Amino acid sequence: MDLSVKPILTGERTVLRPFTERDADDIRRILDDPEVVRFTFEPSTKLTLEHLRSWYGSRATRTDRLDLAVTDRATGELVGEVVLHEWDPDARSCTFRTLIGPRGRGRGLGTEATRLIVGYGFEELGLHRIQLEVYRDNHRALRVYEKVGFVVEGVRRETQLRDGRWADEVVMAILDHEWPGVSSTAR
Repeated sequence: MDLSVKPILTGERTVLRPFTERDADDIRRILDDPEVVRFTFEPSTKLTLEHLRSWYGSRATRTDRLDLAVTDRATGELVGEVVLHEWDPDARSCTFRTLIGPRGRGRGLGTEATRLIVGYGFEELGLHRIQLEVYRDNHRALRVYEKVGFVVEGVRRETQLRDGRWADEVVMAILDHEWPGVSSTAR
């Protein structure tokens, strides 16, 4: 699998494209959203603009992961990100994560972006399994993942203390033979 190739994936509503250092300002605004912080980071996480510029500026050269900016196709506005990481070559599997900022929610952009990168993972990269973890109370994300075809495999109970309450994590995955675009010969 070659994660050094950073594709541009185009859907009806979204375009997924490689990140650049210039995206740091838009990501900073997205990370100011309390919902993004609540479901994506530990509460004590502090991200400086300098760190974000370095991080997003280096995504295009990474060969061990695929980070793509989610943009609104109609306006070009960056609204989030999708990531395949934690590549396991023996199992042909990756972990998936995403975040969609407030200006990208409620319009199907997250669902389409998830479908685009999952399809790319199975159809172009030859993955067998894509897995994820999501907080149980992140109902919006759970609906998206179920619509795309992820299946709940289990719940890791009370994994983290967040805002004074214990949070559960739902473990989900989708396999290549569950993805409609993968031919039986690719399995």
